[in-house]
Amino acid sequence: IFLPRTIAEAFCHILFHISRNLMKQCVFPLPEPQDLFQASQMKFEDFQKDLRKLKKDLKACETEAGKVYQVSSEEHMQPFKENMEQFIVQAKIDQEAEENSLTETHKCFLETTAYFFMKPKLGEKEVSPNVFFSIWHEFSSDFKDFWKKENKLILQERVKEAEEVCRQKKGKSLYKIKPRHDSGIVSIYSNF
Repeated sequence: IFLPRTIAEAFCHILFHISRNLMKQCVFPLPEPQDLFQASQMKFEDFQKDLRKLKKDLKACETEAGKVYQVSSEEHMQPFKENMEQFIVQAKIDQEAEENSLTETHKCFLETTAYFFMKPKLGEKEVSPNVFFSIWHEFSSDFKDFWKKENKLILQERVKEAEEVCRQKKGKSLYKIKPRHDSGIVSIYSNF
């Protein structure tokens, strides 16, 4: 349980020491913990199921449009038929693109889990997004806590440096005071 916190802390310190002089304000370099939590909640099976339902609904829409074409007179069919045909063609293209995108995303996810040497739990055929992203969510949360602490320390250091510069500038006058030379009546009487 302490290992991810220790790794996150070490990683944070290393990153801050490297970037301290390179950047004036550091940006959190990892995905936000909330985004990782949301990713851990997704299931590829749910997306596949939704896409199958969309495909089925599109087929039903096409069938219903065909029924409307059959019962409509030629004079009342346009522009409905033209618009529906364009809609159905575009919807099929979009639906196929979404299926391809999901397939590619799933493939990339499996490659990523293999890269990190993650193995599926006993009885499962592949690593789930919940298992994978839960680990990263915990790491990112810990890292963000340390990130904020390091940012606060750097800010305090910069404030101290600025205060020191101000103190040094106050010690040195911003204008030069020249000794006053007596002139006129005062100088005549002071020489006596």
